[in-house]
Amino acid sequence: MKQSLSLNLKQKLLMTPKLQQSINILQLSAYELGELIEKEYMENPTLEIDSSSEHELEPASNFDKTMDFLEYLNKDDEKPEPVANDDDFKVKEFTRNNQTLEEYLSEQVDFTFNDKQEIKVARYIIGLLDTAGYLRVSTAEISSLLKINEKIIENVLAKIQILEPIGIAARDLPECLAIQAKKINVYDGIIKAIIDKYLPKVAEGKIKEIATLENVEPIQVQEAIDIIRTFNPKPGASFGKENLEYIVPDVVVRDINGQLEIIINETNVPKLRVNSLCYKRDILDTHSKKYIEQHVNSAIWLIKSIEQRRITLLKVVNEIVKQQEMVFYKGLSYMKPLLMKTVAENIGVHESTVSRTVANKYMEMPYGIVALKKFFAGSVSKQNGEEDIIADKVKAKIKELIENENKAKPLSDQQLTNILNENGMKISRRTVMKYREQLGFASSSKRKRY
Repeated sequence: MKQSLSLNLKQKLLMTPKLQQSINILQLSAYELGELIEKEYMENPTLEIDSSSEHELEPASNFDKTMDFLEYLNKDDEKPEPVANDDDFKVKEFTRNNQTLEEYLSEQVDFTFNDKQEIKVARYIIGLLDTAGYLRVSTAEISSLLKINEKIIENVLAKIQILEPIGIAARDLPECLAIQAKKINVYDGIIKAIIDKYLPKVAEGKIKEIATLENVEPIQVQEAIDIIRTFNPKPGASFGKENLEYIVPDVVVRDINGQLEIIINETNVPKLRVNSLCYKRDILDTHSKKYIEQHVNSAIWLIKSIEQRRITLLKVVNEIVKQQEMVFYKGLSYMKPLLMKTVAENIGVHESTVSRTVANKYMEMPYGIVALKKFFAGSVSKQNGEEDIIADKVKAKIKELIENENKAKPLSDQQLTNILNENGMKISRRTVMKYREQLGFASSSKRKRY
């Protein structure tokens, strides 16, 4: 086999760290971008917050300031304090303490039990509860593990079950609902029968069958079910969740004298600039110059990336407003089919750029705060010579019809289909059923009221 050398010329796209940073910045929300800027500000000594209205670099005031900056560069263990306004902490003030279910119940145990053995059992049971607040282990198993009489276990469990939240430490759904019914003194008659025997039939909407079996009127069964539905089937589910997240709109669109005005929200995005002292490098040694140049280049790239994000976001939102103008004047029901590809072609960028731009971002408009992705909707069907129909419009109409229907004679999927077709929305019954289920509405037989 003969060996030889050859040259091949290829084009290859490489994702440099700077390009990756630029792409990442593009898809950050305003709040996330503010956090990134604060992090970069603390790590890059050449960055400073531009509190003035102008973005031009200010000349160094005197030589002493330059020497102060050089002294700072020699201190690796010190970082500048971030400049922050009082408004920066408003989100944190409103987030609640992330208390777990175990912590919440343990506090009550201290006031409920006096006996050391009972406290030990109570804490052990609390530690066994799942995320919904249920005890999936039998008292016999607990008794065997702790070497404590099962009657003591059962007595402690009964006391735990009346702690807040009511229904905690139940071993199954019927017991959970029964505990809550006993708390308000309604655990008798038809309510008791439904909880103990007929929960599967309730899920299937077999109200008439339950009424026949219990020799009562269907309306009595319906009223009992309404009471049971006020109970919490998962009393422990509201604990241990992450802190609440608050949506900060990235862009605001307002109707001012019949003209739509677009405002990019930069409240949490402080303006940056390169410290002017960095350009007084004639007195620095080679090592110091190299150190400053690296950080200055990084700072300049960050500033350019942030500005590019702002420009791209403004272009995309401008095109969205242009394409969906009626939405801002008349409401979300006037949303038209719109593809990211269409917006990308109209503003001269790649479709992936539009996708990254609208990711994790929200728009404040006269009708509330809406995710930017909400404005991109494909059509359900397209009629000859007619406007496309989008899924959100069909869902909104289905929701309206169901909420305003005669509860004693709810609309079937076929009836909903017929009404939608009469309103120019030509879709199949199968599609109506799919959208109804996505909206969380049960079938007509299960929605019926007596």
